[in-house]
Amino acid sequence: MTATTSLQRRIRDDLVAAGGSERAVQQQAYMHSALPYAGVARPELRRLQRDWFAEVGFADVQAWQAAIRQLWHGARFREEWYVAISLAQHRRFRGWATSADALPLYRELIENGAWWDVVDEISQHLVGAVLAADPDVADTMRAWSMADQLWVRRSAILSQERHRTLDEQLLAEVIENNLTGSPFGEEFFIRKAIGWALRSHSKHGPEAAAWVRRFVDEHAEQLSPLSIREARKYL
Repeated sequence: MTATTSLQRRIRDDLVAAGGSERAVQQQAYMHSALPYAGVARPELRRLQRDWFAEVGFADVQAWQAAIRQLWHGARFREEWYVAISLAQHRRFRGWATSADALPLYRELIENGAWWDVVDEISQHLVGAVLAADPDVADTMRAWSMADQLWVRRSAILSQERHRTLDEQLLAEVIENNLTGSPFGEEFFIRKAIGWALRSHSKHGPEAAAWVRRFVDEHAEQLSPLSIREARKYL
């Protein structure tokens, strides 16, 4: 048995022991998830993760990525997806996690997860961290914003959502690629992401707010009412 398989079994056993059937049913219904939940509350999941990750180590980046993939694709409970994401975010592996070489892994998880809870966490905290560490990744985000899959596009839009200082030209381009009339421009999750990205930037000072105001005014005919409402929330 490999170390990752042993860890995976321990995680699953602990989730079952800590879970609750009533909570699991409620969580699955709320998230419209085909993958069941064990029913573990987030605070308890974080506590368990501290135990699971206390002595976890990998020989190299390939082993780290393989472990994340195994936890993700072998999941029986949705919480195992959350654990895989947390392993990717762990401070011990930050050097690997913020390398552009991690982007194919993140895209794989985004395409496979294909729902807002996992996509947004990966986009804002993992993809966003890569972009912050390597501005050249902006071209990859431009490509993602024109992907054939809605959730990859959403990831590109949200990739700077946690950045206080961001590339406004990149933000404009990834949004413009997803306005009304684009392949996914009518989709709620794209329109919501556009509004959130603009709203977040508007909170970063008067100049950022002025930029968002101009962008909304200049694109008012192509932005959905939902996107405009979210973008103007703090203006």
